[in-house]
Amino acid sequence: MTETRPSTPTSLDDVDGWFPKVDQRLFTWFLDRQERLGQQGDLVELGSYLGKSAILIGRHLRDGETFTVCDLFDSEAPDDSNQAEMDGSYASLTRTAFEANYRAFHDGLPRIVQAPTSVILDHVRPESCRFVHVDASHLYEHVRGDIQAAHVMLPVEGVLVCDDYRSEHTPGVSAAVWEAVAAEGLRPVCVTPQKFYGTWGDVKDVQDDLLAWLGEQDDLWHEVQEVAGRPLLRVKGKPAPKAPKKDRTRELKERLARAEEQRARAQHELDSVRNSLSFKVGRAATALPRAMRRRNGRQR
Repeated sequence: MTETRPSTPTSLDDVDGWFPKVDQRLFTWFLDRQERLGQQGDLVELGSYLGKSAILIGRHLRDGETFTVCDLFDSEAPDDSNQAEMDGSYASLTRTAFEANYRAFHDGLPRIVQAPTSVILDHVRPESCRFVHVDASHLYEHVRGDIQAAHVMLPVEGVLVCDDYRSEHTPGVSAAVWEAVAAEGLRPVCVTPQKFYGTWGDVKDVQDDLLAWLGEQDDLWHEVQEVAGRPLLRVKGKPAPKAPKKDRTRELKERLARAEEQRARAQHELDSVRNSLSFKVGRAATALPRAMRRRNGRQR
């Protein structure tokens, strides 16, 4: 029997994974801004699943830069709790599937480190990166280590993005992210329903630029809150506009008009039948039997 192979993806929507449109827009904005400002540095993703976010990040790789992806893929996890998470949530994850998806959009692959993310500092130099995406384990100890590694890899103006910072099933990520904010100097830039964006540098300029851009986007909602004395932007996609409800009186008049039109059409068809020669002949032919039945009925 011939094995059915998945079709080659042609857009990010064709790639399995969790990467909402709002975060696709923000990844692009942050990476474009770095290019516009002439910021140099490598790109790193810790945890890639089937490559959905890596494909987008790879579009922003420039000459002389390296994009490093670190993931266990189909290797054994280093501990039982991590293996249980892999078996429960990422059973379909294989390096082959990741590479096939990535090659559908890029000529070459990123540098792949197939290993626990705890080894990433063996492969990436300190302060050599401009953008790090943390999306590997959901366990507190691992995420805390990934954020600390990102702090080493990023210069002060570099951008850190953490996935699942607020989901009900990932409290370990929440604990690690907000601990870094409260105790380790990580400064929030913005949050979406799924991801946290921060830096260890000054956030004012980047937030000002982001606010200016958001003000021009009709499909994105945002607000500014204050968290621990610092501004924080909330960003999410706007729902598709609902069709305006018709005026109730107008709607009832339209329904009445349609019903009247249908009644008039039916009456016209009935009149046409009654006025036809065949109807009149048939009516005349049955007139005497009908009259006799009525008379017999009265006699009884």
